[in-house]
Amino acid sequence: MGETGKQVVLTYEGVKKLEEELEYLKTVKRKEITQKIKTALSFGDLSENSEYDEAKNDQAFVEGRIALLENMLKSAKVIDEDDITTDKVNVGCTVKVKDVEFDDDIEYTIVGSAEADPGKLKISNESPVGRGLMGKKVGDEVEISVPDGIIKYVILEIKK
Repeated sequence: MGETGKQVVLTYEGVKKLEEELEYLKTVKRKEITQKIKTALSFGDLSENSEYDEAKNDQAFVEGRIALLENMLKSAKVIDEDDITTDKVNVGCTVKVKDVEFDDDIEYTIVGSAEADPGKLKISNESPVGRGLMGKKVGDEVEISVPDGIIKYVILEIKK
């Protein structure tokens, strides 16, 4: 998620979520881990102390995540609601498509990769479907290669 130098695209909602996670990790999680390390140290011998090893691993993970989040937020390109146009599919918009094969309507919200949540139909602009929809207009028919084959969508509506 986010190689160095790669710009992270976020909506305001995404920025808020990352800031909340960062705050949680810096305050709550750091204290918990420090406490775990202290407790583990009180057990004495560190050579066979799995609690200590686990706490140190947790600490390394959390510090890594904190650094990653800080980096993402620093280099983030925040999509301004006012800049989102509805003439073509772009990051930050919601697009309603008709699945031609299943005659089913689906609404995707196109977001940056850091915010993607396929379970909530928030798809990344870098995912196969997101990439396939980017830049398309209402009425366009799109064929997208996915692991299961090819899906055909007709774009019905684009909204903020």
